[in-house]
Amino acid sequence: MARYGKEHKQATRQRIIEAAGRRFKRDGLDGSGISTLMADAGLTSGAFYAHFESKEDLVATVVADQLRAQGASFSAQAPGRAGLEEFVRGYLSAEHRDSIEDGCPSAALLDEIGRCTDATKRTFTDGVLVVMDDVAALLAPDDPPSARAKALSIFAMMVGTLQLSRALADRRLADDVLEQGIRNVLAVAGAESDTTARR
Repeated sequence: MARYGKEHKQATRQRIIEAAGRRFKRDGLDGSGISTLMADAGLTSGAFYAHFESKEDLVATVVADQLRAQGASFSAQAPGRAGLEEFVRGYLSAEHRDSIEDGCPSAALLDEIGRCTDATKRTFTDGVLVVMDDVAALLAPDDPPSARAKALSIFAMMVGTLQLSRALADRRLADDVLEQGIRNVLAVAGAESDTTARR
């Protein structure tokens, strides 16, 4: 007879995924072994293989989970340009920049995902396409497919801006990069006039 039910196993698996997501974003995909990842979740390394086939399986699962959560944050925004602007300002904020482990998986892991297996890249691609559809729905609520290319450009600008700001030692310059990034993204989105009026 099993000691724990299916719900307990699923909750434990989710705890591992969430702890690994924070660790991966902070230290990189290769920055920690299975024992450290499991310790972060409050478990022994021996329990790992009851939940995942390999570390690569965990990486792909974490990427999918992180992008799903990011998509949910888009869905929580007000519809249209107001929601997009709110999201852009939150994404390109000093708080998001300084909280790598709780932030965007793309900004934290993009270069490493590019060196992962095809399976992980496919998982990332599928997740990003969902995020793109959410951005497109904010840009063009009546016809999201028409805004998909623009959504991809906006997301790429946001990720790159956040990565650059994180890499700069000069805090004032890093803040300026974020502020200019907000203006650039909103200009591409067609919402520059709202930004200018607010400054």
